[in-house]
Amino acid sequence: MKHRAHQLALRFLGKEWDRADEHERRVLLAMAEQIGKRRDAPGSRDARTTGERVADKVAAFGGSWTFIGIFVATLLAWIALNSWILASRAFDPYPYILLNLLLSCLASLQAPVILMSQNRQAANDRQRAEEDYEINLQAEIEIKALHEKLDQLADQIEPLLRKEPIPRK
Repeated sequence: MKHRAHQLALRFLGKEWDRADEHERRVLLAMAEQIGKRRDAPGSRDARTTGERVADKVAAFGGSWTFIGIFVATLLAWIALNSWILASRAFDPYPYILLNLLLSCLASLQAPVILMSQNRQAANDRQRAEEDYEINLQAEIEIKALHEKLDQLADQIEPLLRKEPIPRK
């Protein structure tokens, strides 16, 4: 199998096996084994941990118009409740110190959760890019093989096309 992969490297990449990078070697080995089957689509298996799933849901909700609407409605209700409705008995009067504390706590918890989700997404994107590169490399190698076969066919057909047509009686 490795011998075949070495031959494929010379034939399709035009370089020795030792000069091929890791992705090229992996593709060449897969072709030598005639595996060439596409991997599962990204996201078809959910191998995320519970924390990663929660981080993704928090990031999705925290970046939605629903969250913004609920957030603005809550702020307005808080201000209305403490400024006009409970004016004489407000639990958080005008500078709204308790509201400020709650908003600070929300921001301090939400920001790292969103960053965790973005970091995981970036790792997924890197993995997808590597898989895409390998698939593209395999396609390039297969296209080169097809070109070679077409060239061989052209070389075989050319002498036949040069012959004079056989006269019919």
